[in-house]
Parts: sequence; structure tokens; C-alpha cells
Amino acid sequence: QVQLVESGGGVVQAGGSLRLTCEASGRPVSDYSMDWFRRKPGNQAREWVAQIMKSSNVTHYARSVKGRFTISRDDAKKTVYLQMNNLQRDDTTVYSCCYAITPNLWGQGTQVTVST
Repeated sequence: QVQLVESGGGVVQAGGSLRLTCEASGRPVSDYSMDWFRRKPGNQAREWVAQIMKSSNVTHYARSVKGRFTISRDDAKKTVYLQMNNLQRDDTTVYSCCYAITPNLWGQGTQVTVST
């Protein structure tokens, strides 16, 4: 059974940093492109944040986070990270990860709250 568990969220002041962790079980992360998403404010829709591609480790970012967030992966630990720097109030929401091939499989997410 494939499962994803996100952690690392919390409360941080604007301008601060957090590192989110996504731990996978039941399937390696090394052979798949992995994505981070976040909830859009006020509704249940998810907004794509970042992707790390399989094999090549090429990364892609949403315009709103480019230059501030960094996605990375530790294949041995079956873990994907999202380093978030210079956090802003608009970054406040729940963050989740998924395999790009199964965007309907999510963990419980982790809450990030940026205070001003």
C-alpha cells in the first residue's frame, strides 16, 4: 500500500523559513516525478507548487514561489523535501505531496502559517 506522510509545517514569521518533508512508503520516490501542492485559500482546490522530475532531478516551480522554494529528494530515505525561504503571508495554507502519476493519492498534509 502506497502512503505519503507530510511534516515540517508550523508557524513562522514573514521572511522566515521552513523545510517540509514528504515520506513515502510502499513505493520508491526515485523512479517517479514528485510534486508539492498547496490548498488555495477559501476552497478545497489545490495549487501546484513544485516538481522534481524522475531520474534527471530537473526541477520546476510555480511563478509565485520561484526563487524562494527549493524541492529536493533523498532516494535512499524515500523522502522529498520542500525548503521554503522568505515566507510570506500568502504562503499560509496546507501543503501536500504526491507522485505525479497518481495526483489523487495524498497524505494528510502539513499546515504552514506565516504571521506578520
